Amino acid sequence: MNRRITIIQGHPDSDPARYCRALADAYAEGALAGGHEVRRIDVAALDFPLLRNRIEFDAGPVPPDIARAQKDIDWAEHLLIVYPLWLGTMPALLKGFLEQAFRPGFAYRLPEESGTSVGRLSEISARVIVTMGMPALFYRWYFGAHSLKSLERNILGFAGIGPIRETLIGRVETMSARARGRWLRHMTAMGRKGA
Repeated sequence: MNRRITIIQGHPDSDPARYCRALADAYAEGALAGGHEVRRIDVAALDFPLLRNRIEFDAGPVPPDIARAQKDIDWAEHLLIVYPLWLGTMPALLKGFLEQAFRPGFAYRLPEESGTSVGRLSEISARVIVTMGMPALFYRWYFGAHSLKSLERNILGFAGIGPIRETLIGRVETMSARARGRWLRHMTAMGRKGA
C-alpha cells in the first residue's frame, strides 16, 4: 500500500553532514523506492517567529512557511519526525515550529457545544526518530524518555495523530562508521515499508 509521507527534519543545523539529515535522506530514498509519495519540511530552512502569548497562538497570523508546512502535514498519511536530543529534549527551533504549526483550527478544534478539544489529524500515523549521545536504553529507562513522551502525548496525540512509533539511536558521537551504515540501511528499509 503506497502512502503519502511527510518528513519533518528537526535538526536546527542546516549542515548536510548532520547524521539526522543522513537518516532522513535514507528513509526518503527507501520510501520513494517503495512507491510512496514524499514531501519534506526542513525546519532549519523555515522563516518564522516564536510565539510569545496566547493571543498569537490562538489567532495570530500564520507565517507563510508555516502555512506551507501545515499543507504538507495535512496532505500526509504518515509523518517521520527526526531530531537530536538536546539538553534532554527536542531543540528549541523544532519546538517553536511545532507550536506554530499545531495551532487551534489546524491541529485541533474546540467544539462549542462541549468545550473539549478534538484532534483533527486522526488519519495520520507517525514515527519519531531521536538521536542522542547517551545510550538509548539509558534515556528510555533511567530518564523515562520524558521529552519523547511529551511530544507523543501533548502535541501529536492531542492533534489526533496515531499510532506513533519511535526509534531511539544512542551514542551517535562515538558510533562507528559500520554502525552508522547499519542504521542508514535500517532507515531505508523502514522508508520502503512506509513505517
